[in-house]
Amino acid sequence: MPTVAEQSYDPEILLGRSLESGRLHSAYLLSGPGPKPREAALAFARGAVCGGGPSRPCETCPECRRSGPREETAIDGTGKSGPLLRHVGDHPNLLWVERGAGDTRVRIGQIRRLQRDLHLRGEGDGRRVGVVADAEWLNQEAQNALLRLLEEPPRRATVVLVATTSASLLATVRSRCQRVVFPPAGDDPLDDPEQAELAARLDELPGASPSQLLGWAEEYRGPRAPAAAAVHQLLAIGGAWLRRGVARNLREGTDDVRRALDADRELSACRKSLDQRNANPQMVAERALLALRDASL
Repeated sequence: MPTVAEQSYDPEILLGRSLESGRLHSAYLLSGPGPKPREAALAFARGAVCGGGPSRPCETCPECRRSGPREETAIDGTGKSGPLLRHVGDHPNLLWVERGAGDTRVRIGQIRRLQRDLHLRGEGDGRRVGVVADAEWLNQEAQNALLRLLEEPPRRATVVLVATTSASLLATVRSRCQRVVFPPAGDDPLDDPEQAELAARLDELPGASPSQLLGWAEEYRGPRAPAAAAVHQLLAIGGAWLRRGVARNLREGTDDVRRALDADRELSACRKSLDQRNANPQMVAERALLALRDASL
């Protein structure tokens, strides 16, 4: 069984070495904020079938040309108005699963289709790769179906899961994957200019009234998929904000961090509610903002 230890060095180097050696694990879990994990999963899948080398994908061999950019077919998680999954480029050995447009989950039917297709005989040397993007949006049934695939992987097949955070995945799913963690783009996500406005609002939390918190949480109303994604961002930046506050307090000689630890546990519970229980994003935002404010009082 592959190790579950998180890699402490460059994740793209780890994946590149796996491709160069030709010794691919049956399953990988790529996690982290931003587009990097998804981009790395795409490059890794293409590199797995690349016929060139040593750098893969080489972009010049026939396999790379087949897996190169194409107009993407829209996926429908129900299979009614589009396919349950699509190929990478037009390569028959590379399969891509993600949420359908406007869908809030990766569905069990999509995982079952992936399982079926990965068991088919591949072209060329038979190496097949199935990427499950949006893995944090797998519901319980879909995760159980995925677990069966990971427990009995098809010969010469690799499954790559991509998630912003792995917290919502079953421990049994995580344990069967080689973990590859992508750190935030900067040393501190609060220093990201794109997060400056949210970080500034968090700095105003200590004096916020309950009505102000409820008003902020109302901003997370609307279609669930984009609202849930926005709450995930709030939870990520809120966690970084908590850690910065703890570090500041320790420097100033204030070593009581119990409220911050309680808030951090509440943020973790919020993530699980959002991912596993289909919780209302607005209500999750209320819980998170209240916990963050209480930690800063």
